[in-house]
Amino acid sequence: MPEKVATRNEAETHYRELVRLAYFVQPGRARRVYRMAVARRIVDEVVTRRPRGDLARQRTRVLRRAMRPSRRLRIGLGPWLRALPARLPDAALTAALADLEPPVRVAWVLRRVEGMRRYAVRDQLLRLRVRDPWPVIDAADAAELPDLEPPDAFAFGPGMDHPVRRRPLIPVAAAVALTAALGGALVVTENEGSLAGGEGPADDRRLHLLTAGPGARRGGPARLDVWPARGDLAGDRRVTTRALRAWARSPAAPRPPGRGDVGAQLLFAGHVDGVPTALLRNGDRVARYSGQGRPVEIFTAAAGDGSTPLPLGGGRYLLAPWDTRAATPGGRKVRVDAGVTERVPAPKTPCGRGPLLRLEGADGTRTVGDLGFPRPAVLTQRPAASDPDARRPAPDGRGAKDASGARAAAPLTADGVRLWDRVACALPRPERPVTEASARQFWTGALPHGGGTAEWVCTNLSFTAGGPAGEATLLRRGAHHATGSCDAARPVSGTWWQAPSGRWYYLAAAGPGLVPHIQSEGALRATEVRGRLLVASSPRSAHHSGVPITLTARAR
Repeated sequence: MPEKVATRNEAETHYRELVRLAYFVQPGRARRVYRMAVARRIVDEVVTRRPRGDLARQRTRVLRRAMRPSRRLRIGLGPWLRALPARLPDAALTAALADLEPPVRVAWVLRRVEGMRRYAVRDQLLRLRVRDPWPVIDAADAAELPDLEPPDAFAFGPGMDHPVRRRPLIPVAAAVALTAALGGALVVTENEGSLAGGEGPADDRRLHLLTAGPGARRGGPARLDVWPARGDLAGDRRVTTRALRAWARSPAAPRPPGRGDVGAQLLFAGHVDGVPTALLRNGDRVARYSGQGRPVEIFTAAAGDGSTPLPLGGGRYLLAPWDTRAATPGGRKVRVDAGVTERVPAPKTPCGRGPLLRLEGADGTRTVGDLGFPRPAVLTQRPAASDPDARRPAPDGRGAKDASGARAAAPLTADGVRLWDRVACALPRPERPVTEASARQFWTGALPHGGGTAEWVCTNLSFTAGGPAGEATLLRRGAHHATGSCDAARPVSGTWWQAPSGRWYYLAAAGPGLVPHIQSEGALRATEVRGRLLVASSPRSAHHSGVPITLTARAR
């Protein structure tokens, strides 16, 4: 009897299950963000074109397309890339799945991720025209791959359990044509005159070029609006006019609340690897113009964050005007000419994220790192309270306790750089650009039952739009486990963990002076606390229940 979507909740659950299938069944080792975007696009096309089809048929269509996805699915991925979950599974599993044949990969995902029985997997493989499914299922059962743990599951937020909304193509095409028709009437002005040479009347999106003087800061806060215009083309009206016009014609052009000019601050105009390049800013948006015929690139940069470099393209960055020196985290000097760095190599981490530059200037020393967004973020560390060096304030006063009683964030030491080299790849991809990130190692020790040494880290993220978020990570033997949210002031976190013996346990740890406490132990048995580490057995040693565990931290 065909399965039918009886309620809205069931439909949302089924949508998430289809996305999960499409994500893991795809071939290759593509970046997680692209795997997720393609997965949702596949599911969206299936459920919107045949919304009344029974669930088994929808699953079959999704699996068939995900096994061998068409290259066209990577064209125009913007709407799906802007609708990513806050947390994605560890890339280690998809990398391991890439070595399996497509039918075996499907069988493994259905068995281990979806928990389907062998006969149900057989029926599904037959629908996918796999002639002899039993050897395929046997190969999937014999494959030694890491299981998907609950903390690695997708964190779908509100509005992410249904297809991505896209604008119809006809209105978009009409809008593009209208923009092109109005482009000739655009007038761009600078201070007291027109930069467009009087080419026609201005529309309601005309941009007025603004610049900050060399002494605009004068000891005030480090904000972007006090950055002066720099670069060898900052006085070239032809280049700045083209940059303004390109931004005004883009869909992301700043719009005034009424009719009138919109201020666009010029941050840089100069040659970058021989290409005329300009950086313009309006509010929290920065536009990068890289020559005629190329679309402007828009990225978010908090107006109040004036201490972080801005990307110029090609691995070069524009430093804050008060920065005087730059070096790699390893200590190699980076040449800086008029605020522009030489090509900076990407972090040498498996994911390409991590500490990027060590900067020195009037505001002291700080390290910035690549966390997956165009603009780097300031990376800091909170020394553990048990660290003897953490009890002594730094000479500049940093490292003292903050209002919450936790160690305040401090510049990275050599150990902090090594910690961030590991944490940067372990963190789930943030859903918003990050301005500052602080890591705190709140527990380190030996895992039970021969698990080896490990450390638990709480990372606090600050976003451009405001509002912090904490992410906990268990690091061990070159592997990592994302273990949910955490509070840097009172860190506590837990996760299901499989010992080398194959038995499952629930582990939890808390920061110094605290003890982890489970509010409900119905899904656990034989709970034991050793110091600040809690160890509990799973009711079934061969697997864990997957039931969410509610943790708190109590004073010792």
